[in-house]
Amino acid sequence: MSPARLAGWDYGSNGTYYITVCTKDRGRYFGEIENNIVSEQTLQTHSTASLRPTQIGNIAFNNWQNIPAFHPYVELDDFIIMPDHIHGILFIDKPEKTNWEVNKFGAQSKNLASILRGFKSSVKTYATTNNIEFCWQPRYYDRIVRSEKEYWNIKGYVQNNPDQWFLNQNDFDNLFKP
Repeated sequence: MSPARLAGWDYGSNGTYYITVCTKDRGRYFGEIENNIVSEQTLQTHSTASLRPTQIGNIAFNNWQNIPAFHPYVELDDFIIMPDHIHGILFIDKPEKTNWEVNKFGAQSKNLASILRGFKSSVKTYATTNNIEFCWQPRYYDRIVRSEKEYWNIKGYVQNNPDQWFLNQNDFDNLFKP
């Protein structure tokens, strides 16, 4: 298995990161996507479809928004909670950082891995404490955003993800129809 992180990159360095975190076996723990529903119960951002969240979906939403409270060098951009995954864009901004520390195996702090470890742990701890069935996929996907064009493409993808849910589900379901 190849490493998931970019070799030679300092994941605590200033930059824009696109993140995807999935639930174990893509279990739909966070809720269901509904089309054209507007209510106080939905976590709607930019699309016409939105997530009707479960209790753990609400916790994931709130805990993602609270990342900067625990990591003040992080600024959040667009993010979306989907039934079985989360997409988000975040900025690491450390004006005082001058040294370059390449990604390494083992305990880490004040970098992307520690940010996501804290987020995932907070959601899992809530679920465990409240006897809610929930489990994360062990790893996460990240992409270092390298250009303004790439940033805007990712931002559009994140914002439109709920609308794409039905299209992707229909495509997936049709693969198994005779």
